[in-house]
Amino acid sequence: MADQSTKPEIFELDNGTMRVKLTNLGCTITSLSVPDKDGNLGDVVLGFDSVEPYLEGKAPYFGCIVGRVANRIKDGKFTIDGVEYSLPINQPPNCLHGGHKGFDKQVWDVSEHKKGENPSITFKYLSRDGEEGYPGDLSVSATYTLTSSTTLKLDMEAVPENKATPVNLAQHTYWNLAGHSSGHVLDHHIQIWANHYTPSDQNSIPTGEITPVKGTPFDFTNEKKIGQDIKEVGMGYDHNYVLDCGEEKAGLRHAGKVRDSSSKRVLDLWTNVPGMQFYTANYVDGVTGKGGAVYGKHSGLCLETQGFPNAINQTNFPSVLVRPGKKYSHTMLFEFSVE
Repeated sequence: MADQSTKPEIFELDNGTMRVKLTNLGCTITSLSVPDKDGNLGDVVLGFDSVEPYLEGKAPYFGCIVGRVANRIKDGKFTIDGVEYSLPINQPPNCLHGGHKGFDKQVWDVSEHKKGENPSITFKYLSRDGEEGYPGDLSVSATYTLTSSTTLKLDMEAVPENKATPVNLAQHTYWNLAGHSSGHVLDHHIQIWANHYTPSDQNSIPTGEITPVKGTPFDFTNEKKIGQDIKEVGMGYDHNYVLDCGEEKAGLRHAGKVRDSSSKRVLDLWTNVPGMQFYTANYVDGVTGKGGAVYGKHSGLCLETQGFPNAINQTNFPSVLVRPGKKYSHTMLFEFSVE
């Protein structure tokens, strides 16, 4: 019998080498500890020590799964089969990350929690027809598994029960490979396997163009420091990259690689979706987190693999519409190492 948990709790996955803490509130990673070059465990995600600050809305999407549709929908409106739907405008003039009470603010059921060499936990949630303005009932699941000593896999699935709906889930963890309390990430090196990105207007809505990164500050096709060109992009990076040039393995494409030269920790990210929002915590400003650490601007980085922002309104973007009888599947593989 699966233990049905309806109150927010913190759960743990531990394989003896890495340790992950998660809460069923928003399927949130609250802590993830991996070894550095000397074998010392360090927590590399921004977050809080207990569920209360998440419940109180103090987290700017720290560690959670966002949905029903991640990122922005222009003017909070879209049309399916001639029917127009209106969503909450929770980041004027757009709807962001599912609305006022998206998947990140819902308490999910814990349907399975396995211990052992490859520990895993599965969260499930039924999003009802009309929730935050979205059409139809949607059954959602998210499974986190430690697939090897320093690898975390996330499998997200969603099935529309009775109406066509846009679906675009994203994992919104803020990473700092030097340690969550170590300051800014501008000295981290990053490589993103994207020859193109989707430029945005002043309201962070893609213009519809798919633009080469070559010769721009958005070019991470070769590894470079995050801070190298960041002053040329306003507040910082908050852009969708088109994952079009990474090598493939086991049905996943190499999306990005992040390296911290102080701890020598490396994160390689693989996924099966077409886009990735690279975000440098531009709006994090003095949030008090774990152990009293204060998180400021650029204190973490997000690698949110996703469908393209506002894709439901952009016919030239890969479709995020899922119809009954079809299934949405999104996998992320986080491989940690030292080099």
